[in-house]
Amino acid sequence: MGQTNYNGALQKQIVSGFNGKSTSTEVIKGIDLSGKIAIVTGGNTGIGLETVKTLANVGATVIVPARDIEKAKKNLQGIANVEIEEMDLINPTSIDTFASKFLASDRPLHLLINNAGIMWVPLRRNNRGIESQLAINYLAQFQLTARLWTALKKANGARVVNVSSHGHFFAPFNFDDPNFEHREYETLQGYGQSKTAVNLFSLELDNRAKAFGVRAYSLHPGSIGGTELAREAPLELFIKMGICDEKGNVFPEVAASLKTIPQGAATTVWCATSPLLNNLGGVHCEDVNIATLTDDATSQFGVMPYSLDETNAKRLWELSEKLTDLTFQLN
Repeated sequence: MGQTNYNGALQKQIVSGFNGKSTSTEVIKGIDLSGKIAIVTGGNTGIGLETVKTLANVGATVIVPARDIEKAKKNLQGIANVEIEEMDLINPTSIDTFASKFLASDRPLHLLINNAGIMWVPLRRNNRGIESQLAINYLAQFQLTARLWTALKKANGARVVNVSSHGHFFAPFNFDDPNFEHREYETLQGYGQSKTAVNLFSLELDNRAKAFGVRAYSLHPGSIGGTELAREAPLELFIKMGICDEKGNVFPEVAASLKTIPQGAATTVWCATSPLLNNLGGVHCEDVNIATLTDDATSQFGVMPYSLDETNAKRLWELSEKLTDLTFQLN
């Protein structure tokens, strides 16, 4: 089935024809998704909403699971081919209920885009005692993908696209204490390890799923203006990270580097639809291309080797089954 991306073996840029300023509309040009079914989590706001619009505009039927149904209806109003269903990613039972309802429709699932996430929040835990950034940003992806596996397999050619972040540079996955039970909670560490987990999951999923015609990708969408993602982050954190001054004014050089929402959705759409990736999976992408491997913790680009480590990926899969109390058997 070809080479795997374990330890970043395939992390080399290709000629994609696009770049960091490309928009989702440009990326989707010439692609027809008529008859295809997609699920986009977090699809009623930010880059998720842009992703939904882009896929629906070229014929896909897009299911948007949402915690706030009324907000979703308002934000998705007027977009054709969209179905809204209830799901709360912090609640494992809600994930199972949503997945069961979709499976009951007996439809194949061609695209699963795990886009939803939270960032830089205070310490919270779900009803299993899992720290919220790990629970929502990663374990919900693992659980939802596992529950929808039969529909993905039924598509005879599906992709799972997991939205990660450059924030994986903040921290490797802490196997000794993933839930901050024996160390002080630090929100950047929690966010970082959750995104490292997304990369490791995508790597291992692709290796296990490609025999069934399912490929998986992780990606950094870029730093994007105009989203709700950092709404709970304290001003002190933005100051510490050099994003703004003490009055909350974003530094001009930072503002100039931000992507628009259509630019932020472009890499997701590319991973979901590009023919260039038909025989290539398990890679981490950014700026509408495959990211390059780097061990420079100060770099603004690339992917860290620890988030593509084969041993870590297999170890995380086993831990994820334990933490979610499910067995993700691909057969």
